[in-house]
Parts: sequence; C-alpha cells; structure tokens
Amino acid sequence: MSKLAASCNMILDCNGQITSLVCQGLGFDEQWLGNHYTIGFVLSGKIIGGLIYHDIRAGQDLWWTIYTSDKRWCNRRILTAVFSLAFDYFKAKRINLLVNTDNIACINLVEKLGFVREGKLRHFRDDGADCYFYGMLTTENKWKGKHK
Repeated sequence: MSKLAASCNMILDCNGQITSLVCQGLGFDEQWLGNHYTIGFVLSGKIIGGLIYHDIRAGQDLWWTIYTSDKRWCNRRILTAVFSLAFDYFKAKRINLLVNTDNIACINLVEKLGFVREGKLRHFRDDGADCYFYGMLTTENKWKGKHK
C-alpha cells in the first residue's frame, strides 16, 4: 500500500455514477444489480473506482464487486472502512467475491487482504472466462480496528 494513498477518500454513490463506472470498467451492464450500496474512491478530486455491496442478506452474507483505475485507493483507512461496512454495518458473517483466473493482480490483492479461495467456476463469464470464488468470514477479518 502506497503512502500516496493517504489522500484517497470514500464517497457514497447517491446518483448511480459510481455504480455505472464500476460496471463499465468491468464490462458488465447494470441489469444484474438488484438492491445495492456503492461507495466510490476519490483521489485528488477524481473518482478512480468504487465498490458495490450487493446481494446483501443482512446478518448472513453479501457480495463485493470492485473496480478501480488506480491502485492507490488501497490504504489501511479505506480497507478498515470497507470491511467495517460489510461486517459491522450490514452484519455479514461473510463476504463473497469472484475474480477472473487470469487477473493475477486482483488475485494477489484479495489473497493479501485475507480472502480464501474456495473454488473455481469454469466458463462462468459470458465470454467463457473462468473465475475463482473467494470468501472471507467475519472471524478472518484482519482489518478490524486497523484504522490509523
């Protein structure tokens, strides 16, 4: 995590702009999204990405879909906040996410964050790409209380 990331902030997506940015960045349409909650990452006044919390089953689990054009979003303060939203605000017992098997940078990041690879979904994407299925239980959350 870069010291430059200290200036990265989060904002709430009130008008759908960040949700659209995330979906466009990943090449998805927004039709698959039901109820969701999206936060954006802002660096030097520019929105550089976002995180969509979706398929939220309060007290059970939720899914993350994340996209960013700049890796400097990732700092301890932001990580503490995004995990706190999942585990404390939504009271999730686990976070789920999918990563394309050829996205090495993302695989390295989610594993460094503490997610556990739980399986592989073959030919899962519309383009035939394979995905790894990752999960993190609340008891595995190493970001709780790390805010400085």
